[in-house]
Amino acid sequence: AITLPKRILEKLGLAIGDFVTVSDDHSKILVEPKKIPSSRDERIAELTDNFIKRYRKDLEALADK
Repeated sequence: AITLPKRILEKLGLAIGDFVTVSDDHSKILVEPKKIPSSRDERIAELTDNFIKRYRKDLEALADK
């Protein structure tokens, strides 16, 4: 959990309880609104994962060539 001043929350378009991504850039800490994937993006990720699981051996064989 982090506490941010109200003006920063407003500038980032955040509300109390929203999720954020925190990362570092050398001597700075970056706080950004967490990007929530759309249902379409989640479906694409699910299909990709299923494809990889189904064809893993074939994909690994191709990678070795």
